Amino acid sequence: MPAQTIDDVIAQLQIIIDDSIKNNDRMGYFAALYYKVTASVKEGIANNRFQNGARMEQFDVIFASRYLDALTAWKNKQPLSASWQVAFEATQKSSLLVLQHLLLGMNAHINLDLGIAAAQVSGGQLDSVKNDFDDINTIISALTYQVVNDIDRVSPLLSLLGLHAGNQASILIQFSIDNARDGAWCFAEDLVTKQGADYNTCIAQRDQTIQKLALDLTNSTGFVRFTIWIIHLFEWKNVARIIDIMHGEKKAKIVVSK
Repeated sequence: MPAQTIDDVIAQLQIIIDDSIKNNDRMGYFAALYYKVTASVKEGIANNRFQNGARMEQFDVIFASRYLDALTAWKNKQPLSASWQVAFEATQKSSLLVLQHLLLGMNAHINLDLGIAAAQVSGGQLDSVKNDFDDINTIISALTYQVVNDIDRVSPLLSLLGLHAGNQASILIQFSIDNARDGAWCFAEDLVTKQGADYNTCIAQRDQTIQKLALDLTNSTGFVRFTIWIIHLFEWKNVARIIDIMHGEKKAKIVVSK
């Protein structure tokens, strides 16, 4: 059933997480991250953080439904956006780092879905949602440090990528989020002016661009590829345990081990 409220989104994300832990499915990596983001948005609405709490909930539901609908289409072997296709296909590859899986999800969801959601919820008045758009990205950014700590725990040699000098891991992901946010807003500004076939063409062209970024994330070469291979050797292999750590639940539904 399509999500109607932010509580529906959280409940559906929890189902994905529980199923992923049960089945050792890497699909749960991004779902665990997204659960934290959605829970923070819900808390922000309750605390009157946003300019328009009711609209922010609608924004969140439209935004999250892009991911949830894409996942349903993937599971049912139905057509879906190319950028999500790459991210979901990657969950079947054991050679990718946890960080790569997370960035693939963020790539599709922020670079493609966020702009679409902003254009839809704005009703043609895009500037009216700018403050809340920035706030939801601030929440994503604020969770970066917690995510990096989680990744450090399950991927102890991640520093070999040269990301941690001066806390560069946080800087890299933060930089990626900032770029994605700015690109999403520019995309929304373009999309909100389109109608009919032009609207669909605009989304399709954006999707092709984001798909190329996704493929670059999965197809490293040269020294970077070798470094990723070394890091992967020492990264945790128990998918269920990694999801549990990232989800941050005090009581795991299933007993798992490293």
